[in-house]
Amino acid sequence: MSLPIPTLETARLRLVAPEERHLEVEIPFWESERSRFVGGPLPGYRVWRLLATQLGHWALRGYGSWMVEEKGSGRAIGMVGLWHPGEWPESELAYHLYEGSEGKGYATEAGRAVIDHAYGTLGWRTLISLIDPENTASQSVARRLGAVNTGETFVSNPADPACRPVEIWRYPGPEAMT
Repeated sequence: MSLPIPTLETARLRLVAPEERHLEVEIPFWESERSRFVGGPLPGYRVWRLLATQLGHWALRGYGSWMVEEKGSGRAIGMVGLWHPGEWPESELAYHLYEGSEGKGYATEAGRAVIDHAYGTLGWRTLISLIDPENTASQSVARRLGAVNTGETFVSNPADPACRPVEIWRYPGPEAMT
């Protein structure tokens, strides 16, 4: 079964449906310290399940995350998308980039395309990002996209003492984006 996951394009990027072939770039990310702000590091054998979860999110919610590829090279550089597990306070713009892809404006460019999709195609009125207080790179991306720190926090699993509070960053609504 193939899910109807749209492809989004920007000047430099193509946002495509996650596929099993993307495991070759997702596994090194999740095994590395780079993943510490998004639930890692994790052993490589668990990454297949994470990719399946991403596709399941599309099936259950009708939206989700895309693999981000450079148009020119076709190289996968990260994952950006919309995420809303059951316990989340509301839908989130989430993103991570692979080693060597940071500092080029890719997260901001892909994030803008996803926000436009959420507000334009999906008709949403609100969107947040949940950001670890120490993740200054993610905070910078959120700021460039117009988000502000609300001063509120969220803990996805209060029963787990290792689960740290994250800050809720809110994006301007669609009326402010035009």
